[in-house]
Amino acid sequence: MANSAQARKRARQNDKQRAHNASLRSTLRTAVKRVRQAIEAGDKAAAQNIFQQSVCVLDRIADKKIIHKNKASRHKSRLSAQIKAIPAAV
Repeated sequence: MANSAQARKRARQNDKQRAHNASLRSTLRTAVKRVRQAIEAGDKAAAQNIFQQSVCVLDRIADKKIIHKNKASRHKSRLSAQIKAIPAAV
């Protein structure tokens, strides 16, 4: 337990920041999951549209250093490759 007033305040700030970061990570996971669901459905146009929205989320969260920028790039690259692998509708 924190003994000084400074340490108690720091503990409160850490709890608040941890909750905020967890919320952002949840938003990130939801965005990636929505793209994966669109890919599994096989709708290339919808997947590309949702992917563009998710890229914004990935970049925003990487800029805030919630995840590393390379992890965001890796997600974008893999999702993009999966979208490209969807056969075009005839």
